[in-house]
Amino acid sequence: MKYTKALTPADEDYKFPFGEELRKLAEEELGETDARRDHALQMLREWAEKNPRIAKIRMDSNFFLKFLRAKKFSIPIVQDTIERYILLRRTRDGQLFTRLDCRDPKVAKLLDLGYMFALPKRDRNGRRVIFYRPGVFDLNEFINEDMLRIHGICYETLAHDEENQIRGVVHAGVGTGIGLQYLTLFSIKEAVRIAKNGERIIPMRHREMHGCNINPALKVAMEWGLSLISEKLQKRTRVYTDIKDIDMDRSLLPKEYGGEMPMAEMIKLWKKELEGYRSTLLHEDQMAVNLHMYSEAAKAGAVSALKQNLNGCLEATEKNGSYGLAGSFRKLEVD
Repeated sequence: MKYTKALTPADEDYKFPFGEELRKLAEEELGETDARRDHALQMLREWAEKNPRIAKIRMDSNFFLKFLRAKKFSIPIVQDTIERYILLRRTRDGQLFTRLDCRDPKVAKLLDLGYMFALPKRDRNGRRVIFYRPGVFDLNEFINEDMLRIHGICYETLAHDEENQIRGVVHAGVGTGIGLQYLTLFSIKEAVRIAKNGERIIPMRHREMHGCNINPALKVAMEWGLSLISEKLQKRTRVYTDIKDIDMDRSLLPKEYGGEMPMAEMIKLWKKELEGYRSTLLHEDQMAVNLHMYSEAAKAGAVSALKQNLNGCLEATEKNGSYGLAGSFRKLEVD
């Protein structure tokens, strides 16, 4: 089949690049087998080519696999997620998720400050650990757009790695330096949309979340923030008074937090990883959907739109056929 919407070639001869341990893990946790994967990739390419709402999309296996693995090969959910992912990047508000360039001056400075970076070594389960130091985010120098951009760049880079797609990632951070003034970064409406869309659309498997040294004054805000994520993720979240108590191999952490390697060296290695994926990530800006075929709520990333079949956004559903996810989601109070 000729793919006229392909931004990248369809590598239809994809071969699983790992050994037996990861192959077994992928099958047990994700339901991935060679046959199921090949069939799913073919289905997604044909769906994307025939979907009238999609104008341009990556057709390479890696792009589709990060969604398939994040959603455990549930094709309808994967289709819905991919389409919302591209839509988010093409709307006005979604411009925050284009031009994701690690060389952007504000992003580069946050990287140098160690706002967030992936630790070089994997944990005991083979997972990469993302380490956060939000206290270095100077409200007088940076704005919320800078925060969203650096998160987007880091998450996209990690999601590209197939081992991360299968094993998932771990989040760990220290809240030192964070005060009540940081609550002004986002409005309640913005915070809800970011949390709901982020968990739903970003193709990552969040396996553990560890928060340390949280300001007691932020207890209520933290509890509210946790209420925005799924019960599954809430159960995977642990909070510690001090990072010394973290349930993790502390040797993985920066030397400044009880580990072995100095943080500056870790940041240098992480920036190399970001550079390695930079051109591919910027190339994704060319993916596109036909915006006129979506509701205003869907384009705005409204929470109410997340529980609606994307077919409902079509002006002529019956004429164009069914290409999205049929399903319902629990009622949400904030749109």
